[in-house]
Amino acid sequence: MTYLPTGEGWLYLAAVLDLATRKIVGWSMRQHMRAELTCAALTMAIQRQRPSPGVLQHSDRGSQYAADNDRKLLSAAGIRQSMSRRGNCPDNAPMESFFHTLQVELVQQRRWATRDEARRDVFAYIESYYNRQRIHSALGYQTPEQMQHNAA
Repeated sequence: MTYLPTGEGWLYLAAVLDLATRKIVGWSMRQHMRAELTCAALTMAIQRQRPSPGVLQHSDRGSQYAADNDRKLLSAAGIRQSMSRRGNCPDNAPMESFFHTLQVELVQQRRWATRDEARRDVFAYIESYYNRQRIHSALGYQTPEQMQHNAA
């Protein structure tokens, strides 16, 4: 999760990254960081990707990811849960890299008066720019959308 400052207070963003394509396949924004936030992002990812049983979902050790609702969603989809070891931040480096990129390319460039303004801009950034236009050196200078298409 990451925090987005607005004139109305914080907006929290949870996202699910497909490690093979670097595509953000699920995301959710709320004005709180309860488990509902991460569950909504995970639900979107499951509905969009329809993962095969046995797929691994990795997260940090946040209480949201250890919540019963999150675990039930994973179990129902046949997804195995993996969590970082205590104090081992590099385990979650790809997700932290995405959040850093989002902060540098969008958040630090904007001042949002409302949470709705931030939601609109983050939606456009993820769905229109990051997944479909932004190339990644780790993907051989393809976009996540191109990588997903080529892998299919």
